Amino acid sequence: MSAYGRVTWRDQLIGMFFAMPFIIGVAVLLVVPLALSFYYSFCHYTMLTPPIWVGLKNYVRLLSDHAFMRSLLNTCFFSVISVPLALGWSLLLALLLNVPNRLRNVYRTIVFLPSLLPLVATAVIWRWMLSPVHGPINFLLQFPCHWVGTMLAAVAPLFHAAPSTIHSLRHLKPPLWLEDGKWAMTTIILLSLWGVGQTVIIFLAGLDEIPEELYESAALDGATGLRRLWHVTLPMLSPVIFFNLVIGIIGSWQIFDLPYVMTQGGPGRATLFYSMYLFEAGFQQLRMGAACAMAWVQLIIILILTAIAFRSAKKWVHYR
Repeated sequence: MSAYGRVTWRDQLIGMFFAMPFIIGVAVLLVVPLALSFYYSFCHYTMLTPPIWVGLKNYVRLLSDHAFMRSLLNTCFFSVISVPLALGWSLLLALLLNVPNRLRNVYRTIVFLPSLLPLVATAVIWRWMLSPVHGPINFLLQFPCHWVGTMLAAVAPLFHAAPSTIHSLRHLKPPLWLEDGKWAMTTIILLSLWGVGQTVIIFLAGLDEIPEELYESAALDGATGLRRLWHVTLPMLSPVIFFNLVIGIIGSWQIFDLPYVMTQGGPGRATLFYSMYLFEAGFQQLRMGAACAMAWVQLIIILILTAIAFRSAKKWVHYR
């Protein structure tokens, strides 16, 4: 730097030299792959032959691809259900863990530990636990199911139930969590709530930033616990809720590890998610051009949903 405080060309060159590893890394690992992916989305490309330009055919064919539409609907359903559930469950845990208690740090550690475990290992363990043959969960549920089924079968004739219904009630069994198409998606949604520890920690950090004077003022005005929660805690926590909402939307549209390890998209494509079909099309079917088109469609969907969230934030997010 010169005596007058101006940056010289020599200083700029030195700065560029030290920044060059980061610039090269971004260019090689981000910019170039993005550009190639965008180009390949307009090509017929199998990774074994040179790409052939086909225009918008990859995007048009997605509309008639039943597996693609099924993965799109499955991911939409998962996102709509799991994101609000995860936010509500995380907020509830954070509120409970924020109550003064001698073992509060122990409880916080227990809640946070599952999010530190590798997701693949967690999926393998849960797949064993939910096994209808060897799983401990169904082993523990078979006795309550038998008792409940017997009680319901005893009162079913009073409601003129069909004999087949009475017979099924007498032989009521635990659900086939991952083998039954009616339960597989529900199981994946419930298991996605297992690793909410990081979201809980973010909520706890937001709760610690709320001034205690606001609660004291609300108490002087006669506000009860629920009123203080609604009029003080949630408005002051709204920026944190908004942050977790955006992260949850992005994560729900990128879910891959948990259903891939546990169900591989089955049974009957019931748990085929968008990222799973993208992987299947690109690396198993060698339709890399179609996979790149799906990746850009996924990016557009996430951008639209994020933009809607930012648009709605003006009405319910309050900053101090």
